Amino acid sequence: MAEVDKDLEKTEQPTPKRREEARKKGQVAKSPEVASAVILLISLILFYFCGAGMVEKIMEMMRWIFREAGGMIINSDNIQVLMTGLTYKMFIILLPLMSGVLVAGMLANYLQVGFLFSTESIQPKLSKIDPIKGFKRLFSLKSLVELAKNIFKISVVGFIAYAVIRGEMEELSLLMERTVWEVLIYTGKVAFKIVFITCLALIFLSILDYIYQKWEHEKGLKMTKQEVKDEHKQTEGDPLVKARIRRLQREALRQRMMESVPGADVIITNPTHIAVALKYDQIDMSAPRVVAKGAGYIAEKIKEIAREKDVPIVENRPVAQVLYKVIDVGGMIPENLYRAVAEILAYVYGLRTEEA
Repeated sequence: MAEVDKDLEKTEQPTPKRREEARKKGQVAKSPEVASAVILLISLILFYFCGAGMVEKIMEMMRWIFREAGGMIINSDNIQVLMTGLTYKMFIILLPLMSGVLVAGMLANYLQVGFLFSTESIQPKLSKIDPIKGFKRLFSLKSLVELAKNIFKISVVGFIAYAVIRGEMEELSLLMERTVWEVLIYTGKVAFKIVFITCLALIFLSILDYIYQKWEHEKGLKMTKQEVKDEHKQTEGDPLVKARIRRLQREALRQRMMESVPGADVIITNPTHIAVALKYDQIDMSAPRVVAKGAGYIAEKIKEIAREKDVPIVENRPVAQVLYKVIDVGGMIPENLYRAVAEILAYVYGLRTEEA
């Protein structure tokens, strides 16, 4: 019972196939905090370099609206054109910011998971609207961790804003003596300072969150010993079936080899442990070929067939051992054995001549 429970524990590292299947389903280690931090950073940089130009264009548009408001007649005929024009102008002003946010979001996700397109998460499933499962997800450990992270993140942002504003209390008391434009500039600087420090804090938190998401993802991919065995059977095949196939292949090869023994010219033996059958056809072969070989029981079987079919059996221990170790069935003998094999074949041919 203990061994069964142990097999059901997810203690094994995920296999490449398990990782690939999870990736196809969109299950990857990804932190949304990384994307948020990168988007905030890019937006901050764009505001720093392009903010003055954007504010100037917005003020120019507002001046035009106020200037033309007195003489502009708004009715059902021109309201659509007017709204379309204003929307287009706002779009042109915000285009650099929107483009930067889009590129930042794509870059943040690409750096985490690479190029990945999966429709698994958006496919309609009844389990997604199951109230019982939804209730379980709402109060699951993962949801509690996410809640704790969000509360901590809000607390960090709030503390940063409080600390920065508290440090500016002396300057805030002097704002009553300044012009509206100076107040706006000062407010922008303070807001930029808050956002910049917040961005640094979020980058640090996003790195920690990515490490946590990576750890949780790896933990979720872990497999039980039984799952590893089942996957191995699916990919490599059942070991029992593969062993049976190999056994059948060996038997078929052995059968074909035995069928070649009656056509051999000579059987060279060890004398008891090894038997090698040679055949030589001067027309079709450039050198003698090994048509069968074996050791132990196979050797005895070769010699038995040779006796039944009157195939000569010659004892030559050195030649038999070299042929058995060096040459596969169907292979030709090497040049260094030409002389030794030629002497054996000459002896066999001589016996046939005497018998004839």
